[in-house]
Amino acid sequence: MTDPQIALLMLGLFIFVVFLGFPIAFTLMAMGIGFGYYAYFEPSRMWRAFNRLEETASSYDSVSLWIEGLFNNRIFDLFINQTYTVMSNEVLTAVPLFLFMGYIVERANIVDRLFTTLNIASKNIPGSMGVAALITCALFATATGIVGAVVTLMGLLALPAMLKARYDKSFASGIICAGGTLGILIPPSIMLIVYAASSGVSIVRLYAGALIPGFILVGLYLVYVVTRSILQPSVAPKPTKDEVPDLPMLRVIVMIATSFLPLAVLILSVLGSILFGLATPTEAAAIGALGGLVLAVCYGALTFQRLRESVYLTVRTTAMVCWLFVGSYVFSAVFSYLGGEHVISEFVRGLDLTPLQFLLLAQLIIFLLGWPLEWSEIIIIFVPIFLPLLPMFGIDPLFFGVLVAVNLQTSFLTPPMAMSAYYLKGIAPPDVALTDIFKGVMPFLGMVFVCMAILYIFPQTVYYLPNAFYSR
Repeated sequence: MTDPQIALLMLGLFIFVVFLGFPIAFTLMAMGIGFGYYAYFEPSRMWRAFNRLEETASSYDSVSLWIEGLFNNRIFDLFINQTYTVMSNEVLTAVPLFLFMGYIVERANIVDRLFTTLNIASKNIPGSMGVAALITCALFATATGIVGAVVTLMGLLALPAMLKARYDKSFASGIICAGGTLGILIPPSIMLIVYAASSGVSIVRLYAGALIPGFILVGLYLVYVVTRSILQPSVAPKPTKDEVPDLPMLRVIVMIATSFLPLAVLILSVLGSILFGLATPTEAAAIGALGGLVLAVCYGALTFQRLRESVYLTVRTTAMVCWLFVGSYVFSAVFSYLGGEHVISEFVRGLDLTPLQFLLLAQLIIFLLGWPLEWSEIIIIFVPIFLPLLPMFGIDPLFFGVLVAVNLQTSFLTPPMAMSAYYLKGIAPPDVALTDIFKGVMPFLGMVFVCMAILYIFPQTVYYLPNAFYSR
């Protein structure tokens, strides 16, 4: 077999092993080192110390030199260097800080107050409880960026309330699943940080570019919820006074000031300091982590047990991301050295695609990868395969990254591996079937495709803020 054929075998074998359920980070490292050992195998270099071995040397010296030569392969140097590169990456430094902010906010008991306040404030809007749940999901997801945590917590809080208010099971489930995924798109998103580290795109420009598309998607979700509540009132009955009490306006304002505003101020201060150049993403993440601690203290929710849980979850998730990067870098370096990247490039070039056709093909592949894989694996492993092809079609990596971020909303919503649905099913009442949840997420899945179409047709929705802020 030629080296390019071995590179393609390497990629196919990796996909096969992933489908078998092996841990992806360790699979990447093992396959990178295994195939890399073959790619960088140089007997003259590895056992050159034998040339200096004296004739009177003992068998022990010969065996020792042979074992030393066995490990004198450049793949081990590559592995060490790539590990150091990942651990010293300044962009990735923001990941544990944003994660810590999210886990602290999750435990600050702010979400139940926020949902209750928004539910009361929006009671005159059709589908008011669904609107309140969606806005709460969006705000909380933006603060945490952890899909599973948002869907689970909102499923425990909002889903029983909506079912008690006679909401359709599918409709209520779809709202929570769709709203919980918004945190990987709307800044300050951890997914965008990971994409920036993989692609070399400025994280500041990426945040600015993703802001309007994120609001567009939230707006589409809200339009769907309100419109369906008007056209089909049975799916979202108007709440009674027992379910949503009438409160004086002053009381509602106080509730908003103590629940909605603190979290909104925290998010805006972090995001604003990044967008206006007042702080780097890492510095802003540190501000957010401190702000999360202050919020937890103000709400009387900061205990040693919760702090320990937040630190543990932060370390665990950060380690997962870092080792995914290490494995991906080693795998990609070996794959490229064997000529696999050139084969893919020539294959795509031979298809004679237009830029639009290439974008559609790439997004279709990412959409299909979203069924069995999580966003982190897609961004770190598969998106870098497309990145070298972008200059060939004149596509801006910034625009491509925002499209991918919108597209990956579907990875949590598309059956049969819709992780948001499984998160919700795990804590939903027994009468809420998985098929009910799948049925509920389908319209929101359509809204994601509408949002992507808007970005294709009006690319200025991505470029407006980056150009306005950073083109001077």
